[in-house]
Amino acid sequence: MKCILLAAGYATRLYPLTKDKPKSLLEVSGKTILQHILDKVEVIEGINDVYIVTNDRFYNQFNDWVNQYPTNKVVKVINDGTTTNDNRLGAIADIQYVVDKESIEEDVLVLAGDNLFDFDLRDFVNFYKDVNNDCISVLEVSNVEDLKRTGVVEIDENGIAIGFEEKPQEPKSNLAVPPFYLYTKDTVNRIKEYLNEGNNPDAPGNFVPWLIGKKDVYAYKLQGKRYDIGTLESYEKVQDIFK
Repeated sequence: MKCILLAAGYATRLYPLTKDKPKSLLEVSGKTILQHILDKVEVIEGINDVYIVTNDRFYNQFNDWVNQYPTNKVVKVINDGTTTNDNRLGAIADIQYVVDKESIEEDVLVLAGDNLFDFDLRDFVNFYKDVNNDCISVLEVSNVEDLKRTGVVEIDENGIAIGFEEKPQEPKSNLAVPPFYLYTKDTVNRIKEYLNEGNNPDAPGNFVPWLIGKKDVYAYKLQGKRYDIGTLESYEKVQDIFK
């Protein structure tokens, strides 16, 4: 299994903090966001290679950071060649870019490079192995306004996704879908099909409704909390939580 960390965005909502620094390299409680995430990936035995996909603007900063990060895995920074928010590829296109560049022919764990969380990813991986199918992660959210700002999934009695909507005005469940996905080798090979059909290449959640129309996708209920760092306010809030 490989791991792809999505870190090619320009985080314009966090300016001026991210004008000259990638969001993933901002610090929370004395460690970069990237280190918080990689420390969680480090303990997953089945993953040997981690790819951090970023843009040309921040490529050198990521490389410098990775070169000093102590790890038993191979951590490689991939430059997607984009230079501004206007010419970015989008998260799904970035996944395909890494798959093509590195000739990946394995299952893939996909993670956003700007989400902090307190749960163990090994539980997610073990669930994936048990069901032997694509998996998305879900969190129960009680606040309807929060649900309106994220992807929301409906599942059946077997835990299989049967409906998904990005930022719904009227959420049909209380299950939010954070950006943690486990895809089989077969599904990784179908991302190109999704893109070739002209579908949205941006937010990774856009791939989910297309996929659940093609095959079974299981939902794993995360036991813990996650924090999406998208604005100055959310960054300040996370700083307080992690103190």
